[in-house]
Amino acid sequence: MPELPEVETVARGLRMTVLGRRILSVTLRKTDFIDDPSLIERHLPGRRIEGVERYGKFMLLRLSAPQGEENSANGENAPAALLVHLGMTGRIASTTVEQPWEKHTHAIFALDDGRELRYTDARRFGRLAYLSAELLPAELEGFGADPLEVTAEEFATRIRSRHSRIKALLLDQTALRGVGNIYADESLWRAKIHPAKLGASINKKQAGVLHRALQDILKKAIVMRGSSIANFVDGEGQPGEYQQHHRAYGREGKKCYRCGTIIRRAVVAGRSSFFCPKCQIGPRGFLARSSGPQKSGRQPADRGRKENAKSSKNRPRRAARRGRKKSR
Repeated sequence: MPELPEVETVARGLRMTVLGRRILSVTLRKTDFIDDPSLIERHLPGRRIEGVERYGKFMLLRLSAPQGEENSANGENAPAALLVHLGMTGRIASTTVEQPWEKHTHAIFALDDGRELRYTDARRFGRLAYLSAELLPAELEGFGADPLEVTAEEFATRIRSRHSRIKALLLDQTALRGVGNIYADESLWRAKIHPAKLGASINKKQAGVLHRALQDILKKAIVMRGSSIANFVDGEGQPGEYQQHHRAYGREGKKCYRCGTIIRRAVVAGRSSFFCPKCQIGPRGFLARSSGPQKSGRQPADRGRKENAKSSKNRPRRAARRGRKKSR
C-alpha cells in the first residue's frame, strides 16, 4: 500500500496537472469502493479543484463552491473535498480524452481544459468519498501528527508515553499519520532500534535519533518518487526508485549493509518486520517468536555455529556406540 512518500509523489503530480481546473462532469463505473457515489455525481460537477493535499496516506482534493456560487459559505454549496485513498493498486492521474480507458478505470472526471482525471484500481481496495465542509473535520479527527512536521519533542512524547512496540507505534495512524511498513523498518534500522522494543523503554536520545532518521528517509524517498515494490507508479506511469536504497525492508537473508550480519524477519504488530539482530538488539525472549528459515536458504552465522556445535558433540557418542556394537 502506498505510504507517505508515494502519496506525496502523486499529490505533487496532480498539483502540476489539475490544480485550478473545473470539473465538468463525472462518470462512475464500479462503485463498491466509493462512499455514496450519488454525492460525487451530484456535487462535483461545476466545482474547481483549488488544492491537492496529502493527509497521511490519502489525498484531499479541495473543491470550490459550484460555479456561480463561490461566495456561498453554507450548506451543500460550500467548499468541500474529494478524499482519495489509493489502496493497494489504485492510481489517479490526468490524461487526454483521446487516450482509451484502461481496463480498471472506475471514476472519470471531465475537466475544463479538455483532459480527464481518471481513477483506476484493479483490486478496488482504495476509497473515494465526497466530504462536505461539515463532514470533513470529523473525517480527519483522530489522526496523529504528520511525521515531516512533528517536532522532536512531540515525537518523543508520542512514542515514550506508550507501552506498545515501537514498530506498532510508527504504524499507528493515531500517533503518526502516513508511515507504513517500509519506512518504519528503514528508519528503525537507521536508528539501530529493534522493532519489538517498547516505546516506553526508548530514552530521549534514541527518540531523537529515530526522529531524524524517519524524517531524513521520508524526504529522500519523496525526492526519489517513493518505493515501487509491486504496483506503484507515479502520475506519469513511472515507478519510484527508493527501493534501490532499502537497507532493511525486504532484505531477509541478505547481509546488513552496516555490520554484515544476516537480516532477519519477524512478525511485529501483525506485520513482517526486517531487522539486523546485531545492530538492533531485541528485547529478551523476542527471538523465540522470530520467523523460521530464511527465504534465501542462508542461515544466520550464530545459528549455524550452534547447530555445528550440537552435531560435533554428538559425534563421539555415535562413534562410541558403533564401537560397542562391533565388540559385541
